[in-house]
Amino acid sequence: MKKILIIGAGGSLAQNVIEAAKQLPDTALTLFVRNKNRLSKSISEGCKIVEGDVMIFADIKNAVTGQDIVYINLAGNLEAMSTNIVKAMQEASVKRVIAISSIGIYVIPLKSVLIPYRKLADVIEASALDYTILRPDWFSNGNEIDYIITQKGEPEAGSAISRKSIAAFVATIIKNPDLHKNENVGISKPD
Repeated sequence: MKKILIIGAGGSLAQNVIEAAKQLPDTALTLFVRNKNRLSKSISEGCKIVEGDVMIFADIKNAVTGQDIVYINLAGNLEAMSTNIVKAMQEASVKRVIAISSIGIYVIPLKSVLIPYRKLADVIEASALDYTILRPDWFSNGNEIDYIITQKGEPEAGSAISRKSIAAFVATIIKNPDLHKNENVGISKPD
């Protein structure tokens, strides 16, 4: 049984990832949220729920311990949050992480709104964990799975991408954890 921790499970993108991951065989999901009341019954059904604060090290270390893959989907002080998560993963000997950052984090000058997402990517890339960093274009609610991937250093291509497409890509990595290992990729809808 592959154990997956979803950090920030209350977010709209994370909920799409949860739905996609539930379809995978031999997968157990743990949903880490500040307030479990933000999760609908349909999302949380069949999942372990852990309430906690990613900024409280004991909370995140307890949630990370025993997991095979950690998926990070947060907003806010992402440098401090990702530093705490990385430390917890290292102490718990959990190696595989998938993190959501943002399109545009390598554009100079860097827009101030993107600074936290750049810092998250920098912390995770420097961590020695087996990471996949996703830099999605802006999200849409489209009912489609249609995406292209660009590698770090390549021009970002495409346009706004459906949450469902990002979730399908994340589920592919969960199913095959060696895919896109130690890669920082852009993901968007083809033009």
